[in-house]
Amino acid sequence: MTDLERLFRRLVDNLIAIDPARLHRSMPLSDLYESVIPYRTNRRSLSIDTAEDYDFLLLRLCAGEGGFLRMLSPDVAERFRSESASPNPNLELIRAYADAELQLETERLAHALGPGPNEAFAPPEDIEFDALPPMPAPEADDADVISLETLRAARMAPDPVPIVPAPPRMTAEPDPDPPPRTESGLRCSFCGGRLPTGRSVNFCPHCGQNQAFTRCPECQSEIELGWRHCINCGHLVGEE
Repeated sequence: MTDLERLFRRLVDNLIAIDPARLHRSMPLSDLYESVIPYRTNRRSLSIDTAEDYDFLLLRLCAGEGGFLRMLSPDVAERFRSESASPNPNLELIRAYADAELQLETERLAHALGPGPNEAFAPPEDIEFDALPPMPAPEADDADVISLETLRAARMAPDPVPIVPAPPRMTAEPDPDPPPRTESGLRCSFCGGRLPTGRSVNFCPHCGQNQAFTRCPECQSEIELGWRHCINCGHLVGEE
């Protein structure tokens, strides 16, 4: 990257940070060295040692060298071209034409706004590099051979989302003497496990949940003993 290319790219980057709309508008020359790319805050990034080197770079830029920008006044542009070609250029010309309008060239601006040199060779994001697993050796029965389409569908299928049951809602203290659950086919309203029959059941033998009250395992609505389906959502709560 040449000194002029580095200066122009720094100019574009600073304009994007300040006001991106100014990339496509004209501006006075004084804006460059006063607010957009002032020497004191950009000399390290531009690898410039002295203020004279900085002024000479600006002079070359305004003269149209490299085609990075153009002066809107043809007379001013010619004056800068003539001075930059001089063996002893007058660097004060930059301050003398501080109000001269300039504009960034569209083609150079599009190149500066494009991908960086390292990104230009980056592979497209939609290319998959993961290789399919090796195909299993075919068995005697062709029905046992896994097809390539089946493998690809299995790899592309999303992971199943685990279903977390809703926690039981807090209730009042359980009845110390609950009625016995003698009906056949009753199940725990929390885990669905079958409850013992012919005896009083206070807690589920499978999950340990309190059986003093019964709720639908699907919508948590209260249900009565002996019901086979929830009256709110229709969920099966007893054995058919």
